[in-house]
Amino acid sequence: MDFEISHMLQDLQQGKAPEEGHSPAEPDTLLSRPVAEVLLHVQEKLKAPGLTTEQSGAILHIVEQLFRLGDRHWLFSECCSNQSTDLTREYVDFVSSLTLYAALPLCDNDSGTLPESSFEATPARACAVSSVVLALVQRLGNGGEAVSSHCQATSWVFLTGPLAPLLCVFALTHMQEQAWTSEASRTAASNLLDSVVQAGDWETTSQLLFGKNNTEPQPGVLGSILEILQSDLKRDSWKRNQATKHVFAWILMQVGRPWLTDYLEKVFPPSLLMSDDYCTDNQVLGVRCLNHIVLNVPAADLCQYNRAQVLYHALFNHLYTSEPQLIEVVLPCLIDLLPVLEKDPACTGLPRKPNRYDEVLRLTLTHMEMEHKLALRSVYAKFLEHLIEKMGIVIVRHLKRLERVIIGYLEISDGPEEQTRLAILDALEKTLLIAWPRMECRLSALVQSLLRLLCDLSTESIPPAVREELVTKATHCLLLLDHCTQGKLKMLLTDVDSSCTSTYVLRCIETVTMAQR
Repeated sequence: MDFEISHMLQDLQQGKAPEEGHSPAEPDTLLSRPVAEVLLHVQEKLKAPGLTTEQSGAILHIVEQLFRLGDRHWLFSECCSNQSTDLTREYVDFVSSLTLYAALPLCDNDSGTLPESSFEATPARACAVSSVVLALVQRLGNGGEAVSSHCQATSWVFLTGPLAPLLCVFALTHMQEQAWTSEASRTAASNLLDSVVQAGDWETTSQLLFGKNNTEPQPGVLGSILEILQSDLKRDSWKRNQATKHVFAWILMQVGRPWLTDYLEKVFPPSLLMSDDYCTDNQVLGVRCLNHIVLNVPAADLCQYNRAQVLYHALFNHLYTSEPQLIEVVLPCLIDLLPVLEKDPACTGLPRKPNRYDEVLRLTLTHMEMEHKLALRSVYAKFLEHLIEKMGIVIVRHLKRLERVIIGYLEISDGPEEQTRLAILDALEKTLLIAWPRMECRLSALVQSLLRLLCDLSTESIPPAVREELVTKATHCLLLLDHCTQGKLKMLLTDVDSSCTSTYVLRCIETVTMAQR
């Protein structure tokens, strides 16, 4: 095996791959040198100007074979030729160099995006680097091979701290579906991350991040990963590398209670920075990160240093946007944040003073009433029920405008799935359950709107399952209205001329009039 590796190293010096059938060369003098020199030599070869993709691929293939077939004593022992050498530092520098070789080209313009043609070579480079590093990780994690008992061997235990964070960042950069990845590179990166977990004796990626708290505590690498990302997540640098924000978001989404509180100072500013960008995709990603923080950090920590207040103003300003994909993440984030800033409306003293709940609902209803884009109307309707539920009885302050919105939204179809109408019927049902004492004065307008909806369903082209769901929800709302008015709705429905109504209306009337109070 030594002769094979000698030949590989000899070819490596010449920058070419070993040819098949080539006779083994004499032992190369590099074998008697420290492995650190060999690793440095590889780094220099990869940085050489004019190096083609084929040549760099051949070099990486040779290094992969070196890790797979090389003598473990020579590779990892801190003695003999490697005496007085900090192998941990050398391997960290080597892996850092490899990851830079497969790094994305940097973006110098303010948009933070590059054309897809800029990443043509990236997937192949990522695959080659993944193979090399995978061979190293597997060899380090192979406890079946032992070195001489009198030698101190560098093992995965010693390399966990500095190496695992680098490998995680590299793997996460290339395992997500993006313009700079391919199916092959994503698979290679995913396999690498799995190998890092296995080699470190962790059971899951979560343990890799947070550590193990068993009889033999093993620290996680989350803090080190965030330190690596920190320099690329500053205001003047976070757009230079397109992958950084996605790696940060993926890592953040894995961190829940109680660990996230310890890293709040590192994750909150970048998330807020992304949400404040002018690009919608970045705003959406930033708000998703902020929502995860709101859900996984105690209210006391969020309110410290006015973080929650700053976050509220940032999110509230986003409500003025006309981008459906942004509203779809901003509204749930606000709904989750409001309980942090305000007491439960049902538990506040009397009189109940208007607060941020009212502020958010007032602006939402204003936009809903004026909105004509079907996509945006659907998003607003989707979260209206949740906002009403959070407000509780204080929703009575907004019933006049809420009634106009509900009636207006029930009149317009938004397509075969009828997501908007279904969501508005859910919002109406929630309103009837909460504010039933105030519903009698609105009986006439709401009943007319619901019966008109049932009439429209008989003429509109809607899938049968969707039509049936709409009829069911509308009927349930009419039943609730009848309960709210102590049976007055039954009396009104008896005046309906059965010869002029559709089958759905007649069926609904029969259900309501026959229902027992």
